[in-house]
Amino acid sequence: MRLVFAGTPEPAVPSLRRLIESSRHEVVGVVTRPDAVAGRGRKITRSPIGRLADEHGIPVFTPKRPSEPEFIEQLTDLAPDCCPVVAYGALLPEPVLDIPRHGWINLHFSLLPAWRGAAPVQAAILAGDEYTGASTFRIEKGLDTGPVFGTMTERIAVADTAGSLLERLADSGSLLLESTLDAVEDGTVQAIPQPVDGISYAPKVDPEAGRIRWSQPALAIDRRIRAVTPAPGAWTEIDGKRLKLGPVEMVEETLPVGTIDIRKTGVYLGTATTAVRLIQVQPQGKRMMPALDWARGARLEPGTVVE
Repeated sequence: MRLVFAGTPEPAVPSLRRLIESSRHEVVGVVTRPDAVAGRGRKITRSPIGRLADEHGIPVFTPKRPSEPEFIEQLTDLAPDCCPVVAYGALLPEPVLDIPRHGWINLHFSLLPAWRGAAPVQAAILAGDEYTGASTFRIEKGLDTGPVFGTMTERIAVADTAGSLLERLADSGSLLLESTLDAVEDGTVQAIPQPVDGISYAPKVDPEAGRIRWSQPALAIDRRIRAVTPAPGAWTEIDGKRLKLGPVEMVEETLPVGTIDIRKTGVYLGTATTAVRLIQVQPQGKRMMPALDWARGARLEPGTVVE
């Protein structure tokens, strides 16, 4: 089939790469979000999907909004049979949805109808789900409401961060997307409407969601930190300065809520239940470092309480 691929961030790369290498399909165009300022140098940067398309000489389209008449005309001229989507980052209007004869098929990183929305992987970790997965479905006007072609499951490990889990899902999900497109071309798959039960939503995760409340139980804190790692990142405040946190280790002892205890074996911090041991932290303006190195350098007073 003639494909126009829509995607933007790194997790979409395995799917585009697999489709470029496919002997059954031809990627005739790529749609991605416009180049944006990124990195410490604040330079205008091409999206990961845009860069991969450039490497293979595939035309790249970066409309500010997919409803732009110029983009609709360009897409129509490409005459795609199907448009696979992985984390594109913009809603598609009906005139665009109607262009490919097989529609737009989205790879979504959850077991729909669970965790519809922008941050399904983060939501699954935060909720303490034992399993998650990926689904391919036909895009319609609603938010992730379209009928499902196929799914695959993935166990969430106890140490998984959103980053490590999403990396696995991106790789295995690319196989699911390719097999779905093969089956659509062969006419051997039928999209099944999503059930009305079990619907949940995963809104976009903003930086405030990474703030750790030490008055919560250790298990909830552990999940929240892993859910927002690597982005937008977990953090707390000490003396009015933000301290970014890496994943923590739960321990079988208690400390007063929010109180830091520095020992030879590490840096411990009290929660509503048992304490946690900080592994790595990042002070403002510095790189990630071992928590014990930070604590010694900061010369914290015994019994220091974080906010």
